[in-house]
Amino acid sequence: MYEEFIKETSKFIFAENKPEKADIIFVPGNGYSQMAERAAQLYAKKYAPFVLPSGKYSISAGRFGGVLTGQKRYNGEYQTEWEFLKDVLMKNGVPADAVLKEDQATFTWENAKFSRKVTDQAGINIRKAIICCKNYHARRALMYYQRAYPDAEFRVCPCCVDGITRDNWTESERGIKEVLAEVNRIVTQFSLMM
Repeated sequence: MYEEFIKETSKFIFAENKPEKADIIFVPGNGYSQMAERAAQLYAKKYAPFVLPSGKYSISAGRFGGVLTGQKRYNGEYQTEWEFLKDVLMKNGVPADAVLKEDQATFTWENAKFSRKVTDQAGINIRKAIICCKNYHARRALMYYQRAYPDAEFRVCPCCVDGITRDNWTESERGIKEVLAEVNRIVTQFSLMM
């Protein structure tokens, strides 16, 4: 029974799809360069004409927590997650006019909800979208963006930023803690939204 729980939890939390042509690539706010780098790779391969990084800073920190990976290459004086993610995108070949702006979100639901306002104001009809996020944040990000865009189809193209994967999360105390914290967030945050 325990093995089945681990298997189903892994399958649920670590949502992942192959990319497909889409209307936009979303990057929820963070301080890791890998998600925006992945979005830039997909943009370069013409998977979508726009990239929308989203984020002011973490609500719990009350400020941008800083660059967590890629500090040598991405070393600007960033005030928001959006400024950081835009810099990553542009340094990886995404032109400024393809990068949309959402710099007020302080947690994942706001990333999705405020991104919807941006795309609506820009007149972009989102039928299919790609989300580039942290691998064990994938299910929660997907659930929020699906809630904000109920008629859209999503492809999740996540990144591993800290060594915790679908295959090894049960092998370390940190992995177990991070993944089970995501399960808890999904249960508590979505129950508050019902």
